[in-house]
Amino acid sequence: MTVDDGAPVMILNGPNLGRLGVREPEIYGHASMADLEREAARWGSDLGLRAQVRQTDDESTLVGWLHEAVDSRSHVVLNPAAFTHYSYALRDAAAQVTTSDLLLVEVHLSNPASRESFRHLSVVAGIASGTVAGFGFDSYRLALEAIANKLAG
Repeated sequence: MTVDDGAPVMILNGPNLGRLGVREPEIYGHASMADLEREAARWGSDLGLRAQVRQTDDESTLVGWLHEAVDSRSHVVLNPAAFTHYSYALRDAAAQVTTSDLLLVEVHLSNPASRESFRHLSVVAGIASGTVAGFGFDSYRLALEAIANKLAG
């Protein structure tokens, strides 16, 4: 299967992730969003997936992208960032992905459960196909691998 034939996967990133590499590198690492875009394209290609990375600080844009994923039959890797903990609008949009028989993997660079208590709750986790957290950029790679493995049956 070539990349052009591969299953589409939207890698959606929420607020402040556009600041990767400069925002708290001791937590989020030194790699940038541009680095993630390059790596995700390579990982996706290697797995026979068409991976596309997007980032926004705007909740309504992220919700719209989840609607687009449903309409275009794209699987999703979602790093909701701060929206993880309180955005029921995002949770409801993400639920439309999984109830449409598409995969949605929630991703976090750090492990929210090992951080401040307000980060322990994810309103997305309960409707996600799975969650990968705490492995830095490898969290995205592991999420793509999980999607590829599920699709392979």
